[in-house]
Amino acid sequence: MRKIAITNVSIFDGTGADPYHGGVLVEGNTIKRVIKGEVEGWDANTETIDGRGAFLMPGMTEAHTHFSWNDQPSLAAIQFMPPEEHILWCVRVAKRYLEMGFTSALGAAAAKPRLDVVLRNAINAGEFPGPRYLAGSQEITTVGGLGDNTLPHLPFRELNFGEVVSGPEDMRRAARMFIKYGVDHLKINLSGEYIAGIPAEASPFSEEEIAMLASEAKRAGKRMAAHARSAESVKQCVRHGIELVFHASFSDEEALDMLEANKDKHFVAPGIGWLVSTIHHAAPWGITEEVATKMGYARELEVASASLSKMHKRGIRILPGGDYGFAWMPHGTNARDLEYFVKYIGMTPKEALLSATKLGADMMLRSDDLGQIREGFLADIVMVEGDPLADLKVLQDPNKIALVMKDGEIYRNNRDICPAKGDLSLGAASVGDERTRAAVAG
Repeated sequence: MRKIAITNVSIFDGTGADPYHGGVLVEGNTIKRVIKGEVEGWDANTETIDGRGAFLMPGMTEAHTHFSWNDQPSLAAIQFMPPEEHILWCVRVAKRYLEMGFTSALGAAAAKPRLDVVLRNAINAGEFPGPRYLAGSQEITTVGGLGDNTLPHLPFRELNFGEVVSGPEDMRRAARMFIKYGVDHLKINLSGEYIAGIPAEASPFSEEEIAMLASEAKRAGKRMAAHARSAESVKQCVRHGIELVFHASFSDEEALDMLEANKDKHFVAPGIGWLVSTIHHAAPWGITEEVATKMGYARELEVASASLSKMHKRGIRILPGGDYGFAWMPHGTNARDLEYFVKYIGMTPKEALLSATKLGADMMLRSDDLGQIREGFLADIVMVEGDPLADLKVLQDPNKIALVMKDGEIYRNNRDICPAKGDLSLGAASVGDERTRAAVAG
């Protein structure tokens, strides 16, 4: 069993404690020891990495992931990518996330019905590098709702960004189809979206339709996720047990009370980066700050900042991620959310890091073995040049991500690995087995 000791690092262990100087021993895919202070006395079979004072933290979780969004400026441009090229895109993007320190991710809907499932299975089989992944369905929408791209003269379901349903029985059909495909959770668009020409405060689904989705999900043992910007859609999430709440911008006091009363059941991934980027970074694609303001995004950011700040103070779990993969917020820039959590929601940098690590493990249903640097936990570890607690922007710079380890395997590394004393065949700069060499070289 391979043993790797990471020494001389500042350890942020994900428990909420302040960082401390020390080292970590990884055996196979598990964190075997966490040591405070100077580290000495590894056995002859241990390879070592001198962290040179770098910041060591648990791998991060992206809580609202669209791997199949292809950095284009519209939903149609994403959907019209042919399926063969689309799955290759997903494979490449998953590797990008892993190399940026996101060792886990939750799918917030695929642009085609099986993209998430196929990608998840390929990652789990070790065919391609990527984060631990929970696969979402395509977005379930209704006639005229977000994701219904049908045209009067071209009413083809295949051209839709979402799976369009109308009525409880049609909802049952869609839910069972995605469950058959093997998704981990079902995604429904319970509110609108300004860029699609549908008011964000609209709530197009009936209670009966949502109840049918919940019934089928419960029968199959699946969780549910919802695009839920409006206050009413957030309340629908709580009423129907939709665990994964995306956005929640316009939550009113009643919605906040409901979330707080059920805060052990729900996670909120607000996608605040979408609001900030659409206002300030979309001008090259025709959405100036003036246009974004007219759409409603400036008001939404103001309202969302206030409501999310209240959520945070009430102890409702808020996690980073959301809608990266559009032209003005490309994949790989996801760590911006942590900076925005401090600026717009009022989190401390430590709270922002915990939202991406410890809370991320909770959302991935892996509280017992992920999200912390702790003995017995899985070795999902990130080493960073600089101190994110002093400047969260270092997590946005690929040159600052010094090492990424997932399940004990190194996928990114800019440190020498000193060979085990009993293995003189390894050079000082070796990163171990051939699979790891290839991943680092790629």
